[in-house]
Amino acid sequence: MKIVIADDSRVMRQIVSRTLRQAGFGHHDVVEAEDGADALSKVMSERPDLVLSDWNMPNKTGIELLRDLRGSGNGVPFGFVTSEGSPEMRQVAEDAGALFLIAKPFTPEAFESALAGVLG
Repeated sequence: MKIVIADDSRVMRQIVSRTLRQAGFGHHDVVEAEDGADALSKVMSERPDLVLSDWNMPNKTGIELLRDLRGSGNGVPFGFVTSEGSPEMRQVAEDAGALFLIAKPFTPEAFESALAGVLG
């Protein structure tokens, strides 16, 4: 299985990847994207099983990425890993088609819980 991790911070992409391994999802292939535009391109070419995206990124935000994917008919499972987790943001994410929003700082247990039904 393949996971696209979209975040404009290289360090945060590495932290998300490490946390996935700690949560028991280390056997999946990880493709990194440096912003929403890069992620959109990689989702189209790589056909991942899951997208984990930051919310605030240059060139295309995470919510714009999600809306573009859904608008083109792409139903790839999508979740946010972001520093903001207000109830309003969670509702916007859910309404746009996100399966979950994991707020930073996060734990391997948060990933286990959010991804159990998505990646098995």
